[in-house]
Amino acid sequence: MNHSPSSDGAITRCRSLFEPALREAVSALHPWGAQMAAFALGWSDADGRPDDRDGGKGVRPAVAMLAAEAVGGGAESGLPAAVAVELVHAFSLAHDDIIDHDERRRHRAALWKAYGVGPALLAGDALLALAVHELAGRPEAMRYLSAALVELVQGQTADMAFENRPWHGPRAVTISEYVEMAAGKTGGLLGAAAATGVALGGAPALADRMWEMGRDLGVAFQIVDDMLGIWGEPDVTGKPVHNDLRRDKKTFPVLAALAADHPEARELAALLAAGLPDDDAVHQAARLVTEVGGRASAEAMAERYISSALRIMDECLPEAVELRAVCESLVHRVR
Repeated sequence: MNHSPSSDGAITRCRSLFEPALREAVSALHPWGAQMAAFALGWSDADGRPDDRDGGKGVRPAVAMLAAEAVGGGAESGLPAAVAVELVHAFSLAHDDIIDHDERRRHRAALWKAYGVGPALLAGDALLALAVHELAGRPEAMRYLSAALVELVQGQTADMAFENRPWHGPRAVTISEYVEMAAGKTGGLLGAAAATGVALGGAPALADRMWEMGRDLGVAFQIVDDMLGIWGEPDVTGKPVHNDLRRDKKTFPVLAALAADHPEARELAALLAAGLPDDDAVHQAARLVTEVGGRASAEAMAERYISSALRIMDECLPEAVELRAVCESLVHRVR
């Protein structure tokens, strides 16, 4: 992920504050659950030995803490929100990798490949339970975390349901349906991070608008994630490329390409409808998505939604320079 110096410094500063609190929360789990959680969070290898490899940047916790700081509460006031959103994020990744059959996460085995499906599901459930516990006594923040959980599950369900729908015809997935899915699946947790941050920081009146900001940011983030799934470098992303194409996932670049008024859009539609039996077919589909304009459309739509998110932020938190930089870094990962 490419970050500006401003976002890098802010994320590092926030991580130094929230990681000890996160470790303390995880220590309450059953020892086996704590070991799996430590692996999922990048603190240890599958045998429980300390591991200094990348366990994730902690962007969502940084959003929560920087939002709290921006309204005068201090970054520490956002710590409960930071811990909660990171636990939910880790829970969602543990379950998503099982759902998507992804065997790699951040350059090593996914949680389910390291421990098995059943244990990974249980570890994910434990992380979710901890997140709820973290904000259970803070209703002004919990309402946004609970809303994000509903949105996340609804969005993930829609994303899975899309895989069983055709690429063209009256039942084809529309761009508006995609946006609604992404706003829930990815935007809900970013919205919760921003909203809980300002709520705990002492400005609950801004929470609804920051929730909207995060949802728009999530749509942009998901579109960029879709682009990385087609054109990203596995050595950088830590995940296999073209997996979404192989699984018939209805990602934004492909949907945009199919909607284009272009002769090769029909060729792409026929190729996808027939299935992608081998790597040659997958590479041909990726090439057609680019040639028809799917990548350019995705870049434009991501910019539209990040611009909307930043307009809300500028309205609510005009002095939040670091928070703005962190949010921008989420979307400018492939530039």
